[in-house]
Amino acid sequence: MPAGVKRFLRHLSLDVSPLRDSRDYRLLFVSGVITMFGTLITMVAIPFQMKELTDSYLAVGLVSLAEFVPMVVCGLWGGAMADAHDRRTIILWSEVGLLVTSGALMANALLPEPQVWVLYVVGAVSTGIACLQRPSMEAVFQQVVRHEQQGAAAVLTSLRWNFGAIVAPALGGLLVTTYGSAAAYGMDTLTFVLSLLLLWRIRSLPPAEDAAPASLTSLVAGMRYAMGRSDLMGSYLVDIAAMVFAMATALFPFLADELGAPQALGLLYSAGAVGALIASLTGGWTARVQRHGLGVIIAAGLWGVAVALAGLATNVWLIVVCIALAGAADMISGIFRMTMWNQTIPQELRGRLAGIELLSYASGPMLGNARAGLMASLGGTRFSLGAGGLLCVAAVLGLAAALPKFRRYDARTDEHALAEKARRGSAAEKPTEEHTEEATAQPATTRPSRHPTGPPPGPPPNQDTA
Repeated sequence: MPAGVKRFLRHLSLDVSPLRDSRDYRLLFVSGVITMFGTLITMVAIPFQMKELTDSYLAVGLVSLAEFVPMVVCGLWGGAMADAHDRRTIILWSEVGLLVTSGALMANALLPEPQVWVLYVVGAVSTGIACLQRPSMEAVFQQVVRHEQQGAAAVLTSLRWNFGAIVAPALGGLLVTTYGSAAAYGMDTLTFVLSLLLLWRIRSLPPAEDAAPASLTSLVAGMRYAMGRSDLMGSYLVDIAAMVFAMATALFPFLADELGAPQALGLLYSAGAVGALIASLTGGWTARVQRHGLGVIIAAGLWGVAVALAGLATNVWLIVVCIALAGAADMISGIFRMTMWNQTIPQELRGRLAGIELLSYASGPMLGNARAGLMASLGGTRFSLGAGGLLCVAAVLGLAAALPKFRRYDARTDEHALAEKARRGSAAEKPTEEHTEEATAQPATTRPSRHPTGPPPGPPPNQDTA
């Protein structure tokens, strides 16, 4: 085999050392695989059931709107909790709560006359619990994976998510159209039971000794830090704008019917993940990009263009291609945002900032689906897609002009990136502390004892709420 081909294949090969070296990461990874399937199946089942019960664009879109307030409140508070309490405890109790909500949806679906209000209320409660859990999940990898393996762990998590996001929605579409919504919710409930059995075996993940208690004061400190940096705010605002104006997954059940292809519902939901998976597999070039702010702007603009083109396409396969291109652009945007966050945010603020990040990548899709439902009720599915995509491009360009520091961000010269790089370099020069840190990342053989419902911020989170 030619040497060039060998180098190319080595470049594509996955580094599985986190799975090999960390027992806790293996448990989290397998738990995530299991529950991700159930969660994404439910993602298809809820709008499908709401459409069956109401046949209303607006009612389907309002499911996302009902989840918005719990997401905001619980996401922020979950970030403060992640910095102040044992993250294993937070994850376990949240998992129990998610199990209960999934069971409630199944019970409602089995009723002779399922209640619409249950979908709104239980959906909101489930979102609140998931958002309390998510910041702990984002921050926990620092404790279970060695420092030098963080990049490999991020790639594994991203690929796991994208693979599941391709297969699970297709399975969800088959389940709900063949066996009904109750079967889909039942599958989700089972996945949470299996996940709890795995998560129970993870060791304790306590906070730092000098951790700030979870309080309004600590929340305000984290928010003040984020608002004081226009580059961070740009990474949040551009993604929110892109999702608000161009996210439209709530329309997929109606779009499938209009195309005369109801069996393509799962394919529509999976297409974005297919594009994201391809982008992640071929995204080695992103490591050489230093202008992350500009990268986010371009990727978000391309996301809007792809959605607008989907509104013009009349063939189901062309629409699938457009949605896949949108998913790829969203993945690239997510890679750049995650890189900026990890390179510049101090470790002691990571949990609270993860809560704020959750708002940026989760609020947009929720509001976007509500926007899509409202615009579709006024002008139809194609109008909602096309106009939303164009509004996305306009909003992204407007924010790019209004936030020059974000647009000009360069990891080679940014003061926050340089300061964090120096801090980590200084910590690496202390062998005793480094040895202690790595030792805590290894599984304890005498102590028994996340499933990330979604992958790293960026495309995965947007796909998660899509």
